[in-house]
Order: sequence, then C-alpha cells, then structure tokens
Amino acid sequence: MTQTIAIIGAGPGLGLAIARTFGRQGFQVGLVARDAAKLAGLVGLLQADGVTAAAFPADIRDRDALTRALSEVCERLGPIDVLEYSPGPQGAPISSAVQMTVDSATAQFELNVLGAITAVEAVLPGMLQRGTGGLLFTTGVSSVIPVAFLSNTGIAMAGLRNWALALHEQLADKGIYVGTVTIATQLAEGAGEGDPAAVADRYWTMYQKRDHVEETVGDIEAFRSTVAAITARRQAAAGQ
Repeated sequence: MTQTIAIIGAGPGLGLAIARTFGRQGFQVGLVARDAAKLAGLVGLLQADGVTAAAFPADIRDRDALTRALSEVCERLGPIDVLEYSPGPQGAPISSAVQMTVDSATAQFELNVLGAITAVEAVLPGMLQRGTGGLLFTTGVSSVIPVAFLSNTGIAMAGLRNWALALHEQLADKGIYVGTVTIATQLAEGAGEGDPAAVADRYWTMYQKRDHVEETVGDIEAFRSTVAAITARRQAAAGQ
C-alpha cells in the first residue's frame, strides 16, 4: 500500500532531500509551505526523479490554512503516514535577547511550536486509529544551548524539542514513532554530515529502526565555542 509523507516548511534544502529520500522508498510526498511558485519547482524536481509529489501552499503561521492544506493532502494523496516539520526560522523575525519583545517571541513561537501543534492535531487522530505513523521534527542548536543573537528562535525551538520528547514518551507504545533532529552545523550540499541528503538519510534510518528519539547533526560543543567567539567579537566591537 502506498504511503504518504507531508513535509511542512518544505524548501530546496532539507525539505527536498527528505522528500527524495522517502520518495525513493515509495512514499508519495505532499509539500506544504508559503511560496506556491517555489513549491511548484520542487514538485517538478521530484517528479523528474519519479516521485509522486504535489504542492499545498499555506502560511504555516495561519493555523486554519495549515489545517486545510493537510486536509487537502489527505484528499489527494491519502492518509498521512509521516509528518515532517522543519520550517526555517527565517519565516519570522529573529531577535536577540535584549531585543526581545512579546511580538518577536510570539512570531517564532507561532512558527515553530503552534504550527507544529496544529499539524499534529490534524494527523495524529488518523495515526492513532491506524495504530502506526511517524512524527519528525527538526530544530536548531539554539534548542539545546542559549544563543543570545537567536534568542526568540531558541525559546521556540527549545519548546518544540521538549514537546517532541514528551510526545515520544506517550506515543511509543501506540505504534507511532516520534523523532527529532537537532542541527548544530551548516546545512549545505557536500558538507559531510551537514549535507541535507545525509540528514534525510538519518531521518529515514530513525523512522525505520524506531529505537531512539533524538539525534544531533554536528558538534554541539564546537558550536558553543563558535557562539562564544562571535559574542566576544560583537561585544568588543560594541565597546569601540
């Protein structure tokens, strides 16, 4: 029986790589993101690879629009067997700790947390009824360590990671796999473990094995040192 993956926040990097990886395994792919033209281009690339794919444009921060898009995925491609959630933080304004406002914090929370909750609300009942499924979440390194210049993003991604781990605890014995990947390196083609294709392969392996909930791409301690160096340079420049 053909299965379907819905990729929320699909773009030309990680989203496309995950679509290709699951598509090669026989999954149909529903791509959800705000830019209809870009989605159409991604669909064309996937179809050229022999993957059945369709675009479902929606602003992730518009919860009604996101719910409708996922309903349309089900109508066109069938029940959603796997949901992958990875909108880029650039989908909302990014602010540092001292620049934080209620509005800037809310914008990232809507993007990273409320959008994820909305998507899971739309697909989880069907997964529970079928007794199988997968929920995959991508976060950045600011979900694990404080990054002052990504502070509102960190608050939101830490919340998403926390919720994903809690979902795993409650759903593991119900046939539904929950996995989360923390990106602690630059994502770029040819960048070793940071190559989007390599990250997508991790997701496929995690989904297949279902024996652990979380992986990290990159070296968190090395990233911590990089952040400290950047912060020191900024502080020095501010003092001049």
